[in-house]
Amino acid sequence: MLRSCLNHRILRLWLVFAALQGLSHSALAVETLRILAWPGYADADLVKAFEQRHGVRVEVTLVGNDDILREKMAAGSGAHFDVIAANTAEMVHYIDSGLIQPIETGNIPNLRRQLPRFRPLSAIPGITRAGSVYAIPYTYSEMGLIYDRRRFKTAPASYADLWNPRYAGQILLFDGGTHNFSLAAMALGLDPFRIPSAEFPRALKKLLALRRNALVFYSLPEEAARLFREQSAALLFANYGSQQVKLLRDAGVDIGYAVPRTGALAWLDCWAVSRGARNKALAEAWINYTLEPGVSHALSVRQGLANTLETSAASRPGDPLIWLEPVEDGARRTRLWQRILSGEREALLLQ
Repeated sequence: MLRSCLNHRILRLWLVFAALQGLSHSALAVETLRILAWPGYADADLVKAFEQRHGVRVEVTLVGNDDILREKMAAGSGAHFDVIAANTAEMVHYIDSGLIQPIETGNIPNLRRQLPRFRPLSAIPGITRAGSVYAIPYTYSEMGLIYDRRRFKTAPASYADLWNPRYAGQILLFDGGTHNFSLAAMALGLDPFRIPSAEFPRALKKLLALRRNALVFYSLPEEAARLFREQSAALLFANYGSQQVKLLRDAGVDIGYAVPRTGALAWLDCWAVSRGARNKALAEAWINYTLEPGVSHALSVRQGLANTLETSAASRPGDPLIWLEPVEDGARRTRLWQRILSGEREALLLQ
């Protein structure tokens, strides 16, 4: 009997302890901000400072390409993340899909710190819709031309130099149909993102000529830096822009970097608030935080990317940067580019 009473008392004490533990955990629970972004956009020390300031926890998920970003957003219809980073062309997809929601710009006072180029948000393709702002510019890079200073008396002036027979077999190009068709379109005086069907034969011929001028094609910035050194390339189309410049200069390569003054393709990565954000105000607070001078400057120093607060060393404020937009038919561009790479004859490509 005594043992039974003792066991009962122990059970009651255990239940009380468990209840107190649960209460303690509940009281100590902190809100979590879930970020989906690219490497370097949410470094651990900067995240920690934000956590301490707001008394929250930040969970960062990193992606390496746009396809993975789309997959992760689609998997939960935007419910698994609060704030995401993507380029302007991708933002159009997220707006059309209803995966991101309008941002209250009044909650982001650091917008006033941005350069004039980024202040009229409605002038930047892909980030506004029907008067609402869906994305805030954060970092960018022009797709310029990296060149071996020993072989160029003057810096290349435009993308047309990629077709210069003087550098045949000495040019490194990005392995991507979308951007290469845009290069061909610009060389022909066409809209880089909307090539009319009737103009595709001309664009194909231009790309065939570009392929003949190429030394090799690359995919990743580190790969391009290695190939530039090992293959003694003269000219490189810098799909990753200033990031590639930093890699090569850090490796001690004597290069120059030119941003075509006649117009340069450029990607602009922005922050957006997911449709499934659990705390929209907290997501907007993160965006505002990344636009603080110290945070934006850290991105540029560490990653070699331009930020939206400071003038870039590569492109001048008046340089015409052409922000990426969705193209007329990305699948068609990719399909034809693969056929070009495989060496198909012009007659077959034009069928």
